[in-house]
Amino acid sequence: MIVAGAAVQGTGHLAAGLGCQDAFKAVDLGDSAVLAVADGAGGRERSALGAHLAVDTACRVLAEDAPGPQDSPETWTRWIAAAGARVVAEYLRSVTAVLTATAPPHAADAPDAEPVDAGALAATLAAAVVRPPWAAFVSVGDCFGTLLTRETVAAAEPEPAERCHLVLPPPEPRGPGPVFLSSPGAALRARSFVVWEPELSGVVLATDGCTALTLDHPSVRGLPPEAGPLPSERFFCGLAATLRANGGDAEPLRALLCGPGAARTGDDLTVLCALTDGR
Repeated sequence: MIVAGAAVQGTGHLAAGLGCQDAFKAVDLGDSAVLAVADGAGGRERSALGAHLAVDTACRVLAEDAPGPQDSPETWTRWIAAAGARVVAEYLRSVTAVLTATAPPHAADAPDAEPVDAGALAATLAAAVVRPPWAAFVSVGDCFGTLLTRETVAAAEPEPAERCHLVLPPPEPRGPGPVFLSSPGAALRARSFVVWEPELSGVVLATDGCTALTLDHPSVRGLPPEAGPLPSERFFCGLAATLRANGGDAEPLRALLCGPGAARTGDDLTVLCALTDGR
């Protein structure tokens, strides 16, 4: 399996003197992979650390005891729901430990000490386990995910076209603000689901700064606005073809995220993918 990712500091953050607040991490398990991307909440001084804690926690939890390719949909669904709740709980435990350890000496023992504010490290998260024909997703907040499929063909037949499907869309632009891993009730508001797809050829996760670069308005395909955003075939399928051709070198992906089309939001941009490497 080919695993590649890149994170780029947004132009808005660069102009404001802020570092990149996104993070990504992957665990390549040979026949499967665990992916996680996180977006630290803007304006929170330590949100970059929160994003790194989020992807570390997600990869550690989701790499443990994942069901196999032959397991039932019920097994996969129960497992990813429980794993998603555990990711939130262990993230909060890690954040609390960090904030407690870095508090001024004896601050926690003061009579009027305030409780630890986990929101100081607030971050959103999207994570996935890719084990063809299964892909299992966990999401808290506004990161999004795309599934790639390609028809299986005989060796003598032409290479089939790859297709992309937005299976984890970002929230509505006019909806309520994003939910963070540190938000009250985050475990209850986490999204988790599984996809069984015999033609699965890859999964791509991205932070919300990438929407303008990677998603098309439905009018591009002659559809009404109610159809919602659609994944850009030129971006996702082109990226997959490039990464397979170069063996997973992420430099072309980094170049895409640094290009003129990526600067429209000014936000940090992170893309992480796992692709099957054979026909």
